[in-house]
Amino acid sequence: MDTMFFGTLAFLILFPTVIALILLAVKNDAARGGIVKVASILIALGSIALAVVYFMNGGGTTIAFDSEVVSYAMMIIEILLGLVIIVLGIKYRHYWASVLAAIQTPLMIWFELTKGHGIEVSYNLYVDGLSVIMALIIGVIGSLITVYALGYMKDYQHHNADKPDRRPFFFFIMFVFLAAMFGIVTANNLVWMYFFWEITSLTSFFLIGYSKTEEAIKNSFRALIMNLGGGLGFVLAILFLGNFCETVELSTLLSGGAAGTWGYYLTIPVALLAFAGITKAAQMPFSSWLLGAMVAPTPVSALLHSSTMVKAGVFLIIKLAPVMGVWVPGYEQSYSALYYNYAGIMVMMVGGITFLIASFIAISQSNAKRVLAYSTVANLGLIVCCGGIGTAAAVWAGIMLIIFHAIAKSLLFLGVGTTEHRIGSRDIEDMDGLFVRLPNVAKFMIVGICGMFIAPFGMLISKWAAMVSFIDSGNPLLILLLVFGSAATLFFWAKWLGKLTAVVAGKDNHEALGISGEEKMVLGTLTGLTVAVCLFFPIISSGAVVPYLSGFFSDIETGMLSSGNLAIMVFMVAALILLVAFFYGKTNKKIVPIYLSGENVGDDISFRNSFKKTQASQLKNWYMEAYFGEKKMNRIGIISTVLIIAIVALWIGVMAGILIHYFQGGAF
Repeated sequence: MDTMFFGTLAFLILFPTVIALILLAVKNDAARGGIVKVASILIALGSIALAVVYFMNGGGTTIAFDSEVVSYAMMIIEILLGLVIIVLGIKYRHYWASVLAAIQTPLMIWFELTKGHGIEVSYNLYVDGLSVIMALIIGVIGSLITVYALGYMKDYQHHNADKPDRRPFFFFIMFVFLAAMFGIVTANNLVWMYFFWEITSLTSFFLIGYSKTEEAIKNSFRALIMNLGGGLGFVLAILFLGNFCETVELSTLLSGGAAGTWGYYLTIPVALLAFAGITKAAQMPFSSWLLGAMVAPTPVSALLHSSTMVKAGVFLIIKLAPVMGVWVPGYEQSYSALYYNYAGIMVMMVGGITFLIASFIAISQSNAKRVLAYSTVANLGLIVCCGGIGTAAAVWAGIMLIIFHAIAKSLLFLGVGTTEHRIGSRDIEDMDGLFVRLPNVAKFMIVGICGMFIAPFGMLISKWAAMVSFIDSGNPLLILLLVFGSAATLFFWAKWLGKLTAVVAGKDNHEALGISGEEKMVLGTLTGLTVAVCLFFPIISSGAVVPYLSGFFSDIETGMLSSGNLAIMVFMVAALILLVAFFYGKTNKKIVPIYLSGENVGDDISFRNSFKKTQASQLKNWYMEAYFGEKKMNRIGIISTVLIIAIVALWIGVMAGILIHYFQGGAF
């Protein structure tokens, strides 16, 4: 069974890498399309096979694969990546990227050749329920995005015919990205995880800057610099663990924290790793890199926002959640408990503030991709907050949010991309009558939006579970952040949904102009998955999430949704499907003359006003920019920065107190 695990993992990491190298050399569209489609199917099947082997094995497994050759190969690649970043930073005069790479790369190489070389690693890879869930998201959703990119990038190149065709490089980076993500979610050795972590930082840099415009280059470096800052935190965590705790294994960090083995020492690496997760997950004050990523082609946005890049950040925070709880078991009255909690407090508050502020900013946005971007930042904030709370119920809600968000958000990003190519705009105000102009695309997007905020879809149910866990945590501020942030969510999703569902006269069907088969297939599949995961919600919970959490929490059932509530949710989804199946295509809809505050001139979209002038009707939303504009809300979001600095200062002060207490003869 371990051999099957290892073989599947090796395939998921190495196969996309090989495909990436092949695609770099393929220039023919037909050949590229065939390779991408076959590779994507195999990668998706590989992730499913990993899940099957996991369940056949009855739970997680460790893989002690160790090879000096692999370790040295990773080290060489690390050096090359560092040199590439240094050169690019100097070339484009973004020197902070060069400085950060020049600091962290030598630090890691020094550690690996000295102290790290002598640390015995029990197992480098580990597969558990969370790893399986993440692998399925990467393998299925990520692969669908690469298939969608075939048709989209062909249109993209057609619209940018004056620019060189760099699609071989684009698909090369996409598949390297997938390979690195599989490495992140299955690595137990933090040195290995860091290696894959930095690959995602560099590949996202290339994807965001794909168009090579001035804005794209600027935004790609912003993303790189912020993620390198988080990477430096990752490096310092590894150095601390290796030198003071004699380990570089994530499992040892978690087990040592649960047992209270290292006392106050544990907070330092946990806080540093959490900081790396916060930057990768684009939490305030680091959210600007994810907004800047909107300049990239739509498949990149979907990949970064839904299935890979940002999910690496929340994955790490959810992994650390058991050691970020409010209390350390058995240490409630010790210095260790007081000190230990600061990492969790920082994470939960940064996540909560990000959820609220980003949700408010989304209200003021009419650019559909920016609405999706800010809603992504907001939902990631909610997941991060759940991880910071660190209770079984909160982590359960966080994992469920990861699943539903990945599917629905990728559907919406890709839907916006197709819409933009057909109507020439991504602005919500230009989507009047989309139900008439792009009926099938509109239906897909309607399901995606409903999946984000309407019962019985999983996002709303998971938010309810998060609220229950917030109440149980006894933190009224978190409850207020969730309640007001959720109210804002309702506001901006409902505005967009109204635009999509309106039937407006005088609009032509643009789908007749042709939408690529790849785009139709991917959008339809993601729509089906959005509904399917709601139907199989109880199975996902009991089969993968609960077994994962039971390894860390004894009160796994406390505060979670009851089986009765889950059954009601599934029944509602099933009833909804049956209603749609029964009535689909059986209604006779027609556009009738409407009253337009004046005499209808006959086209149902214009009227004569009181001045006898013809005036076109308008359907406009209210964006409340004076209240929730980006600049104003981002200034408020500085609270996150102040909070991080305050927690660090407080941590230093408590550390000094503990050391004084120790040297005066006390005990930790």
